[in-house]
Amino acid sequence: MLELIKYVVGTFAEKPECVEYIVEENGNNVDVKVVLDPDDMGKVIGRQGKIAKALRTLVKAGSKQENKKYNIVIEEKYKSNLILN
Repeated sequence: MLELIKYVVGTFAEKPECVEYIVEENGNNVDVKVVLDPDDMGKVIGRQGKIAKALRTLVKAGSKQENKKYNIVIEEKYKSNLILN
């Protein structure tokens, strides 16, 4: 299922090499955190969240075969603005 998530996110992200995927499994529940570059947030989520919603629907339909429940969280990677004196 992670390959499907990577494929869909990679299709819409301008910088797919900067995307991080953090997977945490707790029994039948799988949390997938997708950490994106700030410039890619709008492209991957889509207008009114349509792309994110479609991704969640695809994963929900495919996860029934694995008997697991996937939760997808999309977050922005924060750029550190360090000022050194």
